[in-house]
Amino acid sequence: MTYAGERRIIDVDSHLFELDDFLSSVATGEERALLQPMDSQTELPVSLEAIEKGRLHLERRNADPELMATFEASMFDITRSPWSRLGAFDPAERSYALDILGFDAQIVLGTFSFHQVAHQQDPAALEVGARVHNRAMGRFCLHDERLLAGGYVPLSLGPETAGALIDDAFADGCFTVMVDTNEADPEARSFTHPDFDPVWARFAERDVPVILHIAVNGHYDPVSPSFRNNGRGSTAVGGDAPDSSLGLVAMNNSVELFLSALILDDVFERHDGLRALSLEHGASWVPGWLHKLDFVERTTRRVAPRDRKASDIARERVRFAPFAGEPVGWIIEQLGPDMLCFASDYPHPEGSRDPIGKFEATMEGVDQAGLDAFYAGNIDAFLGNRGFG
Repeated sequence: MTYAGERRIIDVDSHLFELDDFLSSVATGEERALLQPMDSQTELPVSLEAIEKGRLHLERRNADPELMATFEASMFDITRSPWSRLGAFDPAERSYALDILGFDAQIVLGTFSFHQVAHQQDPAALEVGARVHNRAMGRFCLHDERLLAGGYVPLSLGPETAGALIDDAFADGCFTVMVDTNEADPEARSFTHPDFDPVWARFAERDVPVILHIAVNGHYDPVSPSFRNNGRGSTAVGGDAPDSSLGLVAMNNSVELFLSALILDDVFERHDGLRALSLEHGASWVPGWLHKLDFVERTTRRVAPRDRKASDIARERVRFAPFAGEPVGWIIEQLGPDMLCFASDYPHPEGSRDPIGKFEATMEGVDQAGLDAFYAGNIDAFLGNRGFG
């Protein structure tokens, strides 16, 4: 029996815990010269000792079936170093991990390789880093059609460069890419400017959703640094999560603004088929957001008339992955059964020891059709009905 059991599941958010040579191993010599070492970035510190232990555990598992069985039984042990969890960095073992999980498909995103690239100040290094990152992600997933590689394209490089990076990502095996939800330069063009239409057209033509993920936000910080001077010390929880309790409260702010801009600036309307997938921003805020969109639309109707309700566009074009532990049953009651989808966050510890159990503990009032929609139906249609499973 797999972890999924009788459920049909498409997992929209999983990750790698990459080895320190993940990017350099697929880079050319010229590209390698522009890559910083993975452990030199400080946004998400890297443990070279844990990486080496992860390599050793992989060798031992492959040589000892009994030890492999022990690791299989502890796949969701979040106290274990993520580099030591099944399929964290080895492509073949990731496919085996998916067999054990029993998921039909899984979007796979980077962790440390994203941070290795995204904080580069030199545009040339950022462009090369993104291209190499996407090549590495595509190669990791290329052997298994169930593994859907998610790359990264910094839109701040401008629509021409971003468009070329997206083309390269698709050619290199990425299913789709993450983009930043914020342009940090106040003088730069909005990502909803018509100049970016060729970027959005690429996603619509490819029939894949653009990915919006926590921490992929153009260094957006909704919390003034003064709030940290509170005489109490840090409340950081680690990982990709915001670095304070207030940061967790405001974690959806950037994506909420970005999605609102895509709707109110008519980007979705200009691109039939453009869709967006919001990951690790939570979903408890979404019902209020839909009401807010319609309030704004009514308030501005005289100066900005619209053919469709803003909330209807959101319902059609955006899907959200709630956190395990949010009141998913209540959210579905507010939104209807069509907007939420399952995410394990494997092997990140935020996914919890038992994501299915934690989700279903809050879904007592959801009928079987609603459960089926949450686990696979909503996202299957959203990913283009590619016949996973």
